[in-house]
Amino acid sequence: MREMKDSGIEWIGQIPTGWKLRRAKTLFTQRNSKGNGIEVLLSPTQKYGVVPQSQLEGVVQVKEDTDLQMFKTLHKGDFVISLRSFQGGFEYSLYEGVCSPAYQVFYPTSPICDTYYRYLFKSQSFISKMNNLTVGIREGKNIQYVDFANSQIPVPPLAEQERIAVFLNAECAEIDAVLEKTRASIEEYKKLKQAIITQAVTKGIRGDRPMKDSGIEWIGDIPAEWNKDKVIRVFSVIGSGTTPKSSDENLFDGNTPWIQSGDINGENLFVTKNCVSNSAIESYSALRVYQAPYLVVAMYGASVGNLSLSMIDACVNQACCVLKKPTINLKFAFYIFKAVKDYLARKAVGGGQPNISQETIKQLWLTIPSADEQIEISNYLDEKCRSVDALIAKKQQYLTEIENYKKSLIYEYVTGKKEVV
Repeated sequence: MREMKDSGIEWIGQIPTGWKLRRAKTLFTQRNSKGNGIEVLLSPTQKYGVVPQSQLEGVVQVKEDTDLQMFKTLHKGDFVISLRSFQGGFEYSLYEGVCSPAYQVFYPTSPICDTYYRYLFKSQSFISKMNNLTVGIREGKNIQYVDFANSQIPVPPLAEQERIAVFLNAECAEIDAVLEKTRASIEEYKKLKQAIITQAVTKGIRGDRPMKDSGIEWIGDIPAEWNKDKVIRVFSVIGSGTTPKSSDENLFDGNTPWIQSGDINGENLFVTKNCVSNSAIESYSALRVYQAPYLVVAMYGASVGNLSLSMIDACVNQACCVLKKPTINLKFAFYIFKAVKDYLARKAVGGGQPNISQETIKQLWLTIPSADEQIEISNYLDEKCRSVDALIAKKQQYLTEIENYKKSLIYEYVTGKKEVV
């Protein structure tokens, strides 16, 4: 075991005696130039690193006549501080191009192993350190380059940086393969759950029996004795809400839950991120308190079609549709909407913010078994979904353990707690 010394820096801890500590500005400098000979607009992402914006889905592309020479220069081998760096660390560019002026770019001015510092700048302890340097940091607020530049970081001998980089590349590749396989397994379980729900609410669970064509795209054949009807006739209460003026804190200091798309969790809903006050309810006619239980469906953005069965009295914003007082079993209706989620998502229109309207939901056809069979199907799906959810939770726990192991491994080697031999 090699000799260690205290770095005097909390997030680093002990380091090998042969390592140095230097302020980041002695190794890196900021790049502020504009334009590039290669006119490719690049975007930093936590998942993929720095990649051409054209490769990303759901990103608003710049206009064709945009002068990219007015954007910030980004060279291959540069590091980028993005608006999300407080969550995922600094990104590294493998591309030549330009990026938005909102990003801060820096590059090495001393001999270093880029890959070693790529791992260091994505380590959880480093990210936490950067967050602590920025008072009151929150989503949308950037980490400043000067904060990083004045921070002390470990500097192993160059040969050791390279050994650590090679080792972590190999180890992380194996770990990432396991993570990918586990995530794929979770997705398969989710697809299985969706298939079980769809089969039950459209074909029933009583085995083979005479069927008929429903005439509805997402439903297909249904049991001969079943009926169908539209949402607008099944639910006697269909409504939405609004968003009070965000700058008026008094409108959000109350105790009435206020449901937004982000609160909708696909299951029973018991808590919301925000609440509204009585003055907000009195000031906005579109705000009403819906008495539980009821369904709430997301109509805007990436969460289109998501739903929850709300178990709390609450108001909602304009991106949510409330469905209440059905002529069918509410839990059965919940499972029908689980089955139709993907169909609703395909109905969404719009560019960067696809949405469905209340009218789209109102005109949706639903299957109508007998009252007894609705309860029978609901109870069956409760049990089946619990079983699949338990399998998903087990896989998710394993995924978390492997992710934490990867984080720990990276930290121990980039700070010299463990040595590559």
